[in-house]
Parts: sequence; C-alpha cells; structure tokens
Amino acid sequence: MTEKYQHYYVPAHTHWPIIGSVGLFMLVIGGVNVLHQHPYAWGIFFTGAVILAYMMFGWFRSVIMESAEGLYSPQLDRSFRWGMVWFIFSEIMFFVAFFGALFYARTLSVPWLGGLGAKPSTHTVLWDHFQAVWPLLKNPDPALFVGPKEVMSAWGIPSLNTLILLSSGATITWAHLALKNNHRGHLKLGLLVTILLGVLFLSLQAYEYHHAYTELGLKLNSGIYGSTFFMLTGFHGAHVTIGTIMLTVILLRCLRGHFTPEKHFGFEAAAWYWHFVDVVWLMLFILVYWL
Repeated sequence: MTEKYQHYYVPAHTHWPIIGSVGLFMLVIGGVNVLHQHPYAWGIFFTGAVILAYMMFGWFRSVIMESAEGLYSPQLDRSFRWGMVWFIFSEIMFFVAFFGALFYARTLSVPWLGGLGAKPSTHTVLWDHFQAVWPLLKNPDPALFVGPKEVMSAWGIPSLNTLILLSSGATITWAHLALKNNHRGHLKLGLLVTILLGVLFLSLQAYEYHHAYTELGLKLNSGIYGSTFFMLTGFHGAHVTIGTIMLTVILLRCLRGHFTPEKHFGFEAAAWYWHFVDVVWLMLFILVYWL
C-alpha cells in the first residue's frame, strides 16, 4: 500500500497562472479585433502571444527542474498522465465543434437553401438563382462576399503534407522505441527528423495559404467555405506549431541526458500530442480537401 500511494508533491505558490491568464486574455481580445480590423489589434495579439510564450517557458522550466530534483512520485506521474489525457480530449472536442459546423453548413444548410426539405420556396425567397452545390463558388449577391475562383485541391501540397505527417508519426514512434531500449543516438535522430518534418509541413502550409489568397481568391471572409477552411486548417497549423516547439524542448532535454527507459513521461506527453495532431490532419484531409 505504501508503494502505491507515495508522497504527493505540492508546489509553492506561483505567479505563472496569473501571467498565463493575462497573456491568453490579450491573445483572444487581439484576435477578435484583428477579425474586425480594428487599429492596434495586431499589437495586442502579439503582446498576448509573447506573454503566453514567456509563461509557458517559465512554468515548464519550473516543472522540468522539479522533475530533475526527484520531487515527483509515481502517484504524481499518474496524475500527469490523466491530466494529459483530459487535455487531449478537450482538444478533440475543440475540433469536433468545427467539424460539426462544417457538417451542418455542407450537409444541412446548403441543401435547405436550395429548396430541399419542408420549405421548397426558401431559395426563391432569399436568392432566386441560388445553386446548392458545395463549395459555394457562385454567390448570387456579390455585395455580401466574393467567392473564391477555385476550391483547394486535395492533391499537390495537401497530399504531400499528409505523407509528411504520417512519416513524422513513424519517426516519433521510432524515437520512442529507441528511448525504451536506451538507444540515445536513434532517439535524438528520430526526434530531429520529426521536428524537421513538422517545420516542412508548416512551410508548405504557409505557401498553400499564399497561393489561396493571391491566386484562388480564397480568404477567411470568402463565405462559409473560406471561413471553415481557414478555421480548421489554421487551428491545426497552430497545433502543429505547438507540437514542434514541444518536441524541440524534448530534444534539448535529451541532449542534456534527461529521460530514462523507465521514466520519460515528458517525452510520452509530447508524442501523444503529436499523434493527436496526425489524426486530426487525416480527418481534415478527407473532410475538407478530398470530399
């Protein structure tokens, strides 16, 4: 019984949650005002991002130091694992909400506007020549929004990025197995390759966004298709960025000799998060690009 329930380390009072709350508040307020094109919006947004990054760096540094000092027991390790599980679950629900919005708009709203259902006169009352075809490219009222010239093709950069993320899932698994077998060289190489694949994915996505804006006319305000496309792919890109930063920190810790085959939850948490990012992208590729 004493081996199962050991001491539970309770850290001292810290200022990091307050700093994180301030940074997150400014980030959200700045982001909302950017959408409304208010002055100083980008300044507020980036200030919040810097504060949030400072909080994450400082707080994680404290946690790493506490772990290195041996303050964490197996019982606390289980708490960390459950905390990460529920965090990833909350992130899953975050994307479920946006996928639900895409499903509602694509499968229900557009057919209804086209006259499907109990009220066949809907399309004639609102827009006389509305075409219920997804995505909405031909807008019957250009004063509301200008639709994109073309849709985003599933082939090309999206399919290449799918291959890149699937490969990164394999390399992070390779690194994990190397850590369990205490092969430090393979561990570092696997992490490095995973990070480089993440950076390559983000670079290609940035190029794709530039192509969408400048050549296809696809923007965040290009109707429901543009808003759902950029909200889903944009938030996924933000998660890939966070995951890449996490793996970079893990690589630096590995270079300093942290983690053992028996104790390496910090590595596992980052690997779980990366696999979650991979699965979300597969759903994005199928539901947003392919279908």
